[in-house]
Amino acid sequence: MARPDLSTEEGRAAYRKELRGVGRPLRLGGLGLVVAAALLILASRKEMFGIGEWGITVSYGMLAAGWALVIAAVFMRTRHHRRRLVEGL
Repeated sequence: MARPDLSTEEGRAAYRKELRGVGRPLRLGGLGLVVAAALLILASRKEMFGIGEWGITVSYGMLAAGWALVIAAVFMRTRHHRRRLVEGL
């Protein structure tokens, strides 16, 4: 694959769209885990749905896994960007 054409507005828009697609499933999955963990923390603090103290422990694990996925997606996107600009794919 050739280097992206960043000299035109259309080329820059196409490259931004390409970069947004890199690591998207990881990023969305990570953000979903973070939101679910926050909701689980709120539910366990108010003792809703029979969720006790175990909910807080599980939710902290979900938070860690979610942020790890988001960071991995950012790392993938940065690596893709560097390789694409330097030598092409």
